[in-house]
Amino acid sequence: MDLRNLVAIDVHTHAEVSSKGHSSLDDDLHAASAAYFKVEGKRKPTIEETAAYYRERRMAAVIFTVDAESATGTEPVPNEEVAEAAAANADVLIPFASIDPFRGKAGVRRARRLVEEYGVKGFKFHPSVQGFFPDDRSVAYGLYEVIEETGTIALFHTGQTGIGAGVPGGGGIRLKYSNPLHVDDVAADFPHLKIILAHPSFPWQDEALAVATHKPGVHIDLSGWSPKYFPPQLVQYANTLLKDKVLFGSDFPVLTPDRWLADFDKLSIKDAVKPKILKENAARLLGLTQP
Repeated sequence: MDLRNLVAIDVHTHAEVSSKGHSSLDDDLHAASAAYFKVEGKRKPTIEETAAYYRERRMAAVIFTVDAESATGTEPVPNEEVAEAAAANADVLIPFASIDPFRGKAGVRRARRLVEEYGVKGFKFHPSVQGFFPDDRSVAYGLYEVIEETGTIALFHTGQTGIGAGVPGGGGIRLKYSNPLHVDDVAADFPHLKIILAHPSFPWQDEALAVATHKPGVHIDLSGWSPKYFPPQLVQYANTLLKDKVLFGSDFPVLTPDRWLADFDKLSIKDAVKPKILKENAARLLGLTQP
């Protein structure tokens, strides 16, 4: 990866479909999320198509699936496939994995293998879709131990989700699990764990800012929202106290980096802070540069 020539690092993109055409979400949830986000372009690009998209824009992207099989009954895009495709496109793709926290000890063993044999750099959790509280010690703490020990990253969806939006009953998805305050105990119990709170955390933005300012290992990515909708306190903290801990993320393919960056250019972010958000903070967190 030629870091110097990269315009940006997008820390939040999804592998929506496997090489065999299999998707991690059923068609109803995919269609609802496409309507919610007013998706531009192809809703389910392949990993190869995603790599080409980012290469064309001189950007790198963290890419992952979401394993929520216990809650949804749908198998995820295989982590191994994501990692292998990222390795084949290592100039632009950085592999994360996702383990259903209800897989127990088998999931913990698999997480370690994905790091040691496949080189994944982090793990995505979606508490609302996976149906768990991040601070429930009986569910995911074994996974956090492996993530902390291996120096990889735990990325948590926070706030409202477009998955299930508009479907009767929200598709059974409960928002309560994704209050970022539930990650505060995780950050306290695993003080060396590198954590990303994904998205402006509506309706809990202040909670996310509190956790990120209090816990040194906690960062915030800005994915899933157009910057024109960012709450003012998020912009204020990104410009000041959290200028070294805020990260560019799009949520591709439901929100494209083209749309995100066009709106980001109109945001009142200091010139000295913009390169930190777009690339430098992520490069440091991902170990692409010296601390």
